[in-house]
Amino acid sequence: MLRYKDIVLRKPAQSEAQNLYELMVSDEKWTEFNGPYFGYSRPSFEEFLSKTFNRLQEGMSALAIEYENRLIGTVTFYWEDKNTRWLEAGIVIFDSTLWGLGIGKKALVPWVTHIFDTQELERVGMTTWSGNPRMISSAQNVGFTIEGTLRKVRYHDGVYYDSVKLGVTRDEWYSTAFPT
Repeated sequence: MLRYKDIVLRKPAQSEAQNLYELMVSDEKWTEFNGPYFGYSRPSFEEFLSKTFNRLQEGMSALAIEYENRLIGTVTFYWEDKNTRWLEAGIVIFDSTLWGLGIGKKALVPWVTHIFDTQELERVGMTTWSGNPRMISSAQNVGFTIEGTLRKVRYHDGVYYDSVKLGVTRDEWYSTAFPT
């Protein structure tokens, strides 16, 4: 369990599976910002349990975000290339009524710290698209820097968007001493 201010990152209990699934599929506005150019297919409850929920319960590369005593989203990481120690982190707040409150920013602080504390690497990256300015802002507000922009490589609803690469190094992260 990881804490920062009013945010808790933790493994969900088995009894929370249905509620988290219902949140994820009842307010699918998050799919408009979480790489919509890849397409989204609502998982069945069984698919959710075997993939997403199982990964959250393992607690290694994903945890649930708790805010005000309820689960509202997830933080994750994946290896872009484990051999070269290239890791990418991510965050999703499923409840769109909570967007714009700084919850994502606060959830990134313990998550990125946890990644640096448990993984042998020098950089944590995040990749998003120019159609998700809140993600870019949250990452920058905790110390990530835009490292690159791949212009007009994400095509969605008849519009070209940029892919935005952000990153923070271990030294940069720890020199900020838990950014606010």
